[in-house]
Amino acid sequence: MARKRKPKKRRYGSVRRLPSGRWQARYPDANGDLRAAPETFETKTAAEVWLTQTEADQTRGDWVDPHAGAVNFLEYATKWIDERGLSATTDELYRRLLRLHLEPTFGELDVNEISAAKVRTWRAERLTATGATTVAKSYRLLKAIMETAVDDELIRRNPCRIKGAGKEEADERPIATVEQVFDLADAIGLRWRLMILLGAFASMRPEELAELRRKDIDLDEGAIWVKRAAPELATGRRVLGDPKSRAGKRAIVLPQFVLTDLRQHLDWFAEQGPEGLVFVGERGAPFRRSTFGRKYRKARKKVGLPDEFRFYDLRGTGNTLAADTGAKLKDLMVRAGHSSARAQLIYQHSQKRHQRKIASAIDADVRRQRQQAAEHEERTGELATVHRFVVPTGTSEDPGEAAAMAER
Repeated sequence: MARKRKPKKRRYGSVRRLPSGRWQARYPDANGDLRAAPETFETKTAAEVWLTQTEADQTRGDWVDPHAGAVNFLEYATKWIDERGLSATTDELYRRLLRLHLEPTFGELDVNEISAAKVRTWRAERLTATGATTVAKSYRLLKAIMETAVDDELIRRNPCRIKGAGKEEADERPIATVEQVFDLADAIGLRWRLMILLGAFASMRPEELAELRRKDIDLDEGAIWVKRAAPELATGRRVLGDPKSRAGKRAIVLPQFVLTDLRQHLDWFAEQGPEGLVFVGERGAPFRRSTFGRKYRKARKKVGLPDEFRFYDLRGTGNTLAADTGAKLKDLMVRAGHSSARAQLIYQHSQKRHQRKIASAIDADVRRQRQQAAEHEERTGELATVHRFVVPTGTSEDPGEAAAMAER
């Protein structure tokens, strides 16, 4: 009688049957200790196949410990933001997105429990509750966090795999005409008039204007140096730092028509001394977004601009005028403080003579448009005067009688 062969002993891991009847696979971790697989199996064969795949992954270096991702998502995401070294405004944005849009769904889950299906469901629900732009920002944040989890070997693959989900389809922003810009500057009052003009014709951001100081202005050159920015957070705290992007540090040559307002503002409203702030409130306090915002909205309504027209949209007028001069792309980028997706453009510098050419062309264009508007208004007024003295059809052509009718 043939002897019964003993089953071959496994050289990697082990498989055993549990009291429930299901099979458990155990694999060696990095320290050589046996650890149970994250799931049990219906058959012994299925458990052995899992062990074989795990061994192959460890051999290739593709293996991710299934227990490593047992880290609370909210704690991991908060630490992720802490370690990024973000600007104050970006840090505030990320924490708000995390608190309002990610934490309610994923806050109590572990990182390895967030699946592609759960991400799809979350995004669909968010789209019914808030704007598409906010959902896109939240999705990009979640994807970035989970990509770091992949790098940290907490999970094998990023569950955020929805094509185009992080893309923002923003509506085209409104652009004010030259006359609307001047009407807005007139309506907001002398103290804030220059801020409107610099926002439009120098393409300056409000946080850059908030930190503009006398030493940053060269009246002889007719130029402004943007070196710092002071954005205001939702809490009201002003945060001094660099401009929005690396390209934000720049020199802006001003159109000549702005210099008259600039000199007047420096004489009447700016703080004294090289470090003096150019824009301060009525009581001498630094520029506050909330205070200025109320004045801006009131002036905007008076002029008839739409409610969605933000101060940032003033830059569209200046950028359009600059583009109409035929300036090169890199010169336009320098003037507006824009960064390009192409890395080499960040390191290209615009010569001052090109900036002067842009400023001179903007100056000429604005003066031409204002002159045309004035002439049109004058012609309209003269035409109205002529109409008052025209002889009505069917009346006497006698000059004396016509004059008497006109007087009546």
